Amino acid sequence: MNIEHSATTDNGKTRDHNEDNFLVDKKLNLFVVADGMGGHAAGEVASSLCVRRVREAIAESREMISKFDSSDGKGRNDLLHMLEASVQGACQAIYELGERNPEQRGMGTTCSLLLLAGNRGFIAHVGDSRIYLSRHGQVHQLSDDHSLVNELVRRGKVKLEDIDSSPYRNYKNAVTRAVGVYQTVEVDTLDFDVLPGDQFIICSDGLHHYLTDESILDLLDKKDIKESPQAMIDFANAGGGHDNITSIVVRVGAAAEEDKRSTEVTLKLEVLKGMQLFRYLNYKELVRLMNITQMRRYGDGESIISEGDAGAEFFIILDGKVRLHKGDSFITSLKRGDHFGEMALVDSDVRSASASAQGSARTLVIHRRDFYEIIREESKLSVKLLWSFVRELTKRLRKTTADLSGARVDALIDATIPDLTAHVFKDD
Repeated sequence: MNIEHSATTDNGKTRDHNEDNFLVDKKLNLFVVADGMGGHAAGEVASSLCVRRVREAIAESREMISKFDSSDGKGRNDLLHMLEASVQGACQAIYELGERNPEQRGMGTTCSLLLLAGNRGFIAHVGDSRIYLSRHGQVHQLSDDHSLVNELVRRGKVKLEDIDSSPYRNYKNAVTRAVGVYQTVEVDTLDFDVLPGDQFIICSDGLHHYLTDESILDLLDKKDIKESPQAMIDFANAGGGHDNITSIVVRVGAAAEEDKRSTEVTLKLEVLKGMQLFRYLNYKELVRLMNITQMRRYGDGESIISEGDAGAEFFIILDGKVRLHKGDSFITSLKRGDHFGEMALVDSDVRSASASAQGSARTLVIHRRDFYEIIREESKLSVKLLWSFVRELTKRLRKTTADLSGARVDALIDATIPDLTAHVFKDD
């Protein structure tokens, strides 16, 4: 990848010193922002120690990073675990320093880092600094704020635009996770495809407090990348500059023409996003889901699943058509965005029908073991996925029972499977 980058930091208009720190390692393609907190300049100590320890730990894994081959995906989890360990190591170091120095006890810092390896990006994140991706004219926030405000908004206690006039206005800077306050910390990680033309912002809350999607696109629209971080500093200061401001901008060189990988990644995300099953997922959650899919190709008439066989895979049609049938009896034809075999994700019963390709076709496949893993590890995502599956299966049950027994059985379903959608998603 051809990578450009630029970074800068500023005190802002209300702070007399800067507790932010950032790091850019050109050889590692590593970018880190840390926003420190704590009295007696302890925040500056925490953020400085964080970026240093994180960089040292990741540099020790230089060989692992250089050997990573994004074409087969092997080693993705190893890199994510390595990044998490690097943040945990920094957390331990900051905590121990605070224990030795009473004036610095309780100090901590945010940590948001981006590592580019092969054709993939890897993120580790704690706190309320942010990582944004700008792609194809759209802005996606790749990190979640570990902040009291975000938690209150998520729970429906207050709207984000009403924070300044709410009783919670004095807690705008309160974080729910920080590196170094305790011996360990929960670290969010994510990996994803990096495409030609992608741009990233890694920044402290002194900047993102003022940003909108529109302003991000405008601030990134600079021919010389060195202009963007300073333009962001000026933008935040013009808005009030209430805190220290740090921005790193990373740009991946655009391809002369759209390559095959870019086309496939875009298609996968568009298909997943367009499905009713995944309509509640945000961009980051769609990326997590896409990471557990496999793509398979089929020739005309080739069997995909067979009636009576055991199944452990769920199929989503990426392109082409698929014919569903029982024996020689035709059931229906499915096209892009349609799916089949979803029951295999929740039980181990045999297939009730067969599926074969009509012409050439490609599918995305999710295996039961990978589905269970994401359910175990991602609580918010799992609620959305499981509820969508309940709704889908209920819809099919309604149709079947209506065909068989009409309104009598449909009323029974209404009594046993209430529609709880509003309750499940009102807090997210």
